[in-house]
Amino acid sequence: MIEIQHLSKTFSSGDGEVNALRDINLTIRDGDIYGIIGMSGAGKSTLVRCINMLERPTEGKVLIDGQDMGALSDAELRRARRDITMIFQSFNLLMQRTCLANVMFPLLLAGVKRAEAKARAQELLEVVGLPDKANAYPAQLSGGQQQRIAIARALTTQPRVLLCDEATSALDPKTTHAILELIRDINRKLKITVIVITHQMSVVEEICNRVAILDEGRVAEEGEVTTVFSMPKSAAARRLVFPDAGSELLPPSSGARVLRVIFNGASTTGAPLITQMAIDEGIAANILYASTRSIGEKAYGNMLLSFPDDPDTISRAIRYLSRSNDVIVEDVSDHVE
Repeated sequence: MIEIQHLSKTFSSGDGEVNALRDINLTIRDGDIYGIIGMSGAGKSTLVRCINMLERPTEGKVLIDGQDMGALSDAELRRARRDITMIFQSFNLLMQRTCLANVMFPLLLAGVKRAEAKARAQELLEVVGLPDKANAYPAQLSGGQQQRIAIARALTTQPRVLLCDEATSALDPKTTHAILELIRDINRKLKITVIVITHQMSVVEEICNRVAILDEGRVAEEGEVTTVFSMPKSAAARRLVFPDAGSELLPPSSGARVLRVIFNGASTTGAPLITQMAIDEGIAANILYASTRSIGEKAYGNMLLSFPDDPDTISRAIRYLSRSNDVIVEDVSDHVE
């Protein structure tokens, strides 16, 4: 278990002090896929670097299984970091070395014999689905393949915690989905706790079970993903859940029920979903707000739909709209004014 207690981080600059983190308190359970989300400058990357002490907190503690990371000596910290590995947006691969050599590198640094390191690296290339790329160089791979190699390298020390700092931000939606599926599979099979740093709500919705929303260095909201995103209480959470809503959000009529529909790669072929629901089920919806985009033949984004306050109509609408695994439907009537 990871416990972050009253953690603050202040940087000094020519213009004075910058409070990057302010009194952060979080508990991340073993086996969680825990999302930390916020806009640029919210303090996400600083927080993740404080977890493995790449940045020393100005105040507060990071406890991993009860061990205070800030109290460790340099040698003890180096050993502890073998249990806490990290992947990045930029992959950070050694371009002059083959993929196999990239994965072997941490093992060789740790003094593992070359034959043993090679065998372990080949096993990990199997885990990430790239056994045929052992002799290829990073420049010969796609971005998604490079990130898979980076994940394989991160797993060489058999870590207990995997930190993902904007690990999918440079990837297209289809590749992002594949990498998230791989991370979820690793979490489940290898029992590794995963912390996902991102500014993309869709990433958190797809993979995480718990989330903390950072805003100006503070935790604005924290809890189960389904609860936080369906019933956002803080202004920061509402900005993420209903982006760019503002004056574009039409007020629902008196007594209406409101459903939030999230599209996370749903097919856009054929008639639009809302139109098709009206044709198939005779249910007409009033669109209060929509922020969607099509990439290829897939839809991403979300809508707010207003319906008459009739339990049967709401039940049928939710059932119809939820038929696709790539569409999430939530009743947010009590949270939209």
